[in-house]
Formats: sequence, structure tokens, C-alpha cells
Amino acid sequence: MSATTDHSVKHQPAASRGWLFVILLCLSTGWPGQVLAGRDLSQDEALYLVEQGVIKPLQGIIDDALGRYPGRFLEAELEWDDGLYVYEIEIITLERRQLELEYDAVSGVLLEVDEDD
Repeated sequence: MSATTDHSVKHQPAASRGWLFVILLCLSTGWPGQVLAGRDLSQDEALYLVEQGVIKPLQGIIDDALGRYPGRFLEAELEWDDGLYVYEIEIITLERRQLELEYDAVSGVLLEVDEDD
């Protein structure tokens, strides 16, 4: 018989560990699952998810946004929204248009561009 040491966490895919982190966070704070919809993640949560390979690093997303719409980076947020990790990036273009770009934080795909008035 082999030893019964459990190393299953080491062998879980990164995405599974990310889900586990979110579930544990909910349980530890007493939040029901519904409250997670559309909530902002903290810097610590974002760092954990990047380190585990669940989401793309923010800098690559910012670089893509400024490559598409040259200008200046204003701010970024990471949200858990409708079952997706979403980066919201705000930039101001060289033409002084303020844009909000939403990216799938896992794949890095641009999902939506909105212009703020």
C-alpha cells in the first residue's frame, strides 16, 4: 500500500484553486453566493489569482488597451461578474475621450468598450 499523504491541492488545475479560493472567501466572510455577483475583488485577491495562473496580469491588459486606444491609463478594477473575472480599465484617449474597456481576466479577450460622456 502507498502512503496516504494527500497532495491533491498541488495537482489541481489553477482554475480549480481559484474557485476554491472564492468559495473559501465566501464561507469565511459569511457572504452568500449571490452577493459575489458583480463585486470588486481586493488587491490581495487579484494577486492570489494572478500568482495561481487563474487570471492574466493587469499590465498586459493595460498594454493591450493602450495599444488599441492610445492615451493615458486612469484606473483599473477586477470584478467577479456573472461568473467571470472581469478587468474594467479606464483610459483617456489622445482625443480626450474617456473609455471604459472590459476584459475577460482569464483569457484577456476584450469584451466591451463604453465611452463615458
